[in-house]
Formats: sequence, C-alpha cells, structure tokens
Amino acid sequence: MSVVRVLGVNGSPRKYGNTFKLLTVALRAAAMEGAETKLIHLYDYRIEPCIGCLCDVQESCRYPCVIEDDMRLLYDEVLKADALIIATPIYWYQPSGVVKNFLDRLTALENMIFVDGHSWVEGKVAGVIAAGNDSGLVMAASCLLSTLISMGFMVPPFSMVGFNTEGDALDDPAVVSDAANLGRNVALLAKLVKGFKGVWYDARLKEWGLREAASVREEAARLREKEIAERMKRIGRLLEGSEPRASP
Repeated sequence: MSVVRVLGVNGSPRKYGNTFKLLTVALRAAAMEGAETKLIHLYDYRIEPCIGCLCDVQESCRYPCVIEDDMRLLYDEVLKADALIIATPIYWYQPSGVVKNFLDRLTALENMIFVDGHSWVEGKVAGVIAAGNDSGLVMAASCLLSTLISMGFMVPPFSMVGFNTEGDALDDPAVVSDAANLGRNVALLAKLVKGFKGVWYDARLKEWGLREAASVREEAARLREKEIAERMKRIGRLLEGSEPRASP
C-alpha cells in the first residue's frame, strides 16, 4: 500500500502558539504511523472570501475556482493529501476568519458533485484541533467537523481536540495525548480507506429516493391512521382530567 499524506493546516496567526503546538504533536504522531506530513500556515496565503457562485449557476462552483488567489495552490495541497488536520484558534466561539474562508472555498472541490458526479474531497480523512483562552471550544470545533463531514470527509474516533485555558498546552499531558491520538487515528483511517475505489456519495440515489418516497409516504399514512385514534384518546383523557391552575 502506498504511503498516506497528512496535511496539517494551521489557522492561527501565531505560528508558535498552542494551536501550532498541538497540530505539530498530531502531525508527528501521524508520521510515527508512517504517514508523510506537511504543515502549512494559512496566514502565509492570500485567501479571498467565497463569492457564492453556485447560488447563480450550480456548476460554476468548481476547481480551481473563479477567484485567482492562493487557494489555487492550497487546492492542490488538499487534493494530494489523504487527510487533513485543521487547527484553529477560538475567535468568538468560532474558527478564525482565515480558517472559515479556507473552509468556504473548499466548496469548489465538494461541488464537483454537480460537475463530474463526485466530491473531490470525499473519502479523505479529517481531524480538528481548537485552542484558545476563550469559551466556545466545542462550538468552534463542531463548526469545522460538521462542515467537513458534509463535504465528504471521513472522521475517525477521537478526532476533536481542544484546549481553552491559560498556559502552555504542552504542559497538559491529557491534551498532548489527545493530540497525539488524533494524529495517529487520522493516519490509521487514511490507510484503511486509501484503497477504496468506489464512491461514497452516489448521485444516482436521488432518483431511487424519489421513487421510494412514494411508498414511504404510504407506509407513514397507514401508521398514522392506526395510531392517531389512540393518541387522541390519551390527549383527551389528559385534558378531561386537568384543572385550571391559579395564576401565580
């Protein structure tokens, strides 16, 4: 089996901070599993905001994107990678702005579903790190994870790591262990799925689903007719037995 490539994406302007530190631990653990790793700092690139082409013409949102900026370089890095680990500081309960721009612009790869039938990032593996002396850790990380999953990325167990307190994250053994396991698991899952030759999102299921919807609707109607009478009886007994309560 060929070597898997893990791309680390640092979304912090502080190239020496906790976001960078935990990402580096994760990448080193991935390398220990035999992965080739590379770390990029998003603040080294010019990444313009998405302009929402697909809202006008669905097929216009495609690789390499109509915007001519450094995302064209980053698209190729993502496409070469088998896995991404995105690390972000916590900015007002969310990822940093540059991470959000990066994520939005990955739509050009996901939206290839409507151009050639499949998302160009489907089946790639992803993990997320969020760090910062601020609340909103879970919100920031889940924002990234939910978007990545919707784009077609796969998420292994223990793929979300967070640190949101003062001090050096490397002084916290549990967080360092979490970051190491994230990197290891991302590499392991990438190796497991690398040989898969099929597609995960089958566009043909749209027509099949429409056909099945008719029979599902009929089944739901039968169940409703069977159960609604008993449900209304229960509600009626509740209402009959209730007495108005005095206002406080």
